Amino acid sequence: MAHRILVVDDDKWVVQAIRSYLEQAHFEVITAYNGKDAIAQFERNRPDLVILDWMLPEIDGLSVAERIRRRSDVPIIMLTARTDEVDRLTGFQHGVDDYVVKPFSARELEARVRAVLRRSEEKGTPIIEVGGLRLDQEERLLWVEGKPVELPAMGFDLLAFLMRHPGRVFTRLELLQAVRGEDYSGFERSIDSHIKRLRQRIEPDPRNPRYILTVFGVGYKLAKGER
Repeated sequence: MAHRILVVDDDKWVVQAIRSYLEQAHFEVITAYNGKDAIAQFERNRPDLVILDWMLPEIDGLSVAERIRRRSDVPIIMLTARTDEVDRLTGFQHGVDDYVVKPFSARELEARVRAVLRRSEEKGTPIIEVGGLRLDQEERLLWVEGKPVELPAMGFDLLAFLMRHPGRVFTRLELLQAVRGEDYSGFERSIDSHIKRLRQRIEPDPRNPRYILTVFGVGYKLAKGER
């Protein structure tokens, strides 16, 4: 059965372009052009994913995302021209799962849609595997190349978050707020210490990390598992 996607943007040309491309990629697409209709369409059709513009008439995109998140865990991708870190953090705090910055290519959007849907489906299983890492979220156990490794609570939560988003780059502040909440936003440099200790536990050579990679000037990401 095809995944059903709700596309919301007040620019009808954008909506129709996205709809045409996603339907060719074998998705079922429903549409809305303002926030009020978006909520109505969501209630009526129960989509598997929502693509949502930030700036919408009637009800803005962040408010729509927040209302959807109160009643559903459906993944939400925000379309926006905003690129500031504070804007992305605001979106994450309102329940947004990913961002696509305007202007964007249809191919990029499709790739994001498939990645977010895959991560959403994987949430139902407690086991995450990336490369040589295997993590049990329910039992809070970790194996590295088949060998059990104990982690402190912060290290486990940090690694679990990165493993749920392999290949994606996060700033220090995004990582800290993801695992400890917005009240810790003044201590983002503490992430460096947690990453250092985590690497000492899981990396064959912490000075030349294989799993947790530094993206200079930005933050960190988990390698996707290529060898």
